[in-house]
Amino acid sequence: MTPTTKKLGSTGPRVGAIGLGAMGMSGAYGRSDDAEAVRTVHAALDAGVTLIDTGDFYGFGHNELLLGRALRGRDRDDYVLSVKFGGMRDPGGALAGGFDARPAAVANFLGYSLTRLGVDHLDIYRPGRLDPDVPIEDTVGAIAGLVERGYVRYIGLSEVGPETLRRAAAVHPISDLQIEYSVLSRGIEDGILDTCRELGIGITAYGVLSRGLIGSTRREFEADGDRQQGSHSAWPRFQGSNLGHNLDLVSRLDPIAARHGLTVAQLAIAWVAAQGDDIAALVGMKRVARVAPAIDAAAAAFGRADLAELDAAVPADAVAGTRYPEALMSALDSER
Repeated sequence: MTPTTKKLGSTGPRVGAIGLGAMGMSGAYGRSDDAEAVRTVHAALDAGVTLIDTGDFYGFGHNELLLGRALRGRDRDDYVLSVKFGGMRDPGGALAGGFDARPAAVANFLGYSLTRLGVDHLDIYRPGRLDPDVPIEDTVGAIAGLVERGYVRYIGLSEVGPETLRRAAAVHPISDLQIEYSVLSRGIEDGILDTCRELGIGITAYGVLSRGLIGSTRREFEADGDRQQGSHSAWPRFQGSNLGHNLDLVSRLDPIAARHGLTVAQLAIAWVAAQGDDIAALVGMKRVARVAPAIDAAAAAFGRADLAELDAAVPADAVAGTRYPEALMSALDSER
């Protein structure tokens, strides 16, 4: 049986096995509704979800303001806020300016996040990506100073590789690495996961449904204008023959999911949750209906034989296309 809570590394907080990824509540991956999003946050907290993940650049701050509204009146000890910072967007919404992780910027971004969220501290604070112009030691050192002042409880990282992990951990304990990990995205298994475990760093896995590739049918993709014409149109795994190949690949999970009494999406969540007691799965939720199935999936019994069967059905290198467009892939320290 998969544990219902996970400890994020040797120094991080204990959180629910399923975390709420809030990005979709601010217009990413199609339309969103603020009132439904607030109800979703409440439903998740009431169901035992404790980890809530956002970014200060999600919707130009809209996501933090929305969460601030949803969390108002809740006991601050009942949830763990994980915030990424530093994404530089242009007025059209593109991440055109990279990521700013200068020490002075760290403190500035934090002040805005605390104000928008309506809290006096963040539980986990992390640069959204590695800033190639700033040594990671400087960025982590700046956050460490904010830990000393009580504004931050733990330091996390996002999408960085083994060398950066080691350099960061030499400055201050790192609670967790946020990185894409799913049945279709297995790059973490090539050195990064081992390094995290050696250093006592937990994992918060995002993209567990591969942005909708897992759990959606071909017909749904053909009918869904948001995904075909909107945010997914530039993503390699959704382009041309790659989409058909990848949907065929995912269809191999249908009989396995049926045997477990799960949907394919639940199977994918259960697979991530079963990868270790130090791995929490972030599931994007913007509707109340998504909460209970995700929690049920994380609690599903999923043993070694089940993992082996799934690995045989969908080999680690079988997916077609990179997980990000080329320009974004080149900015990932985790892919070097």
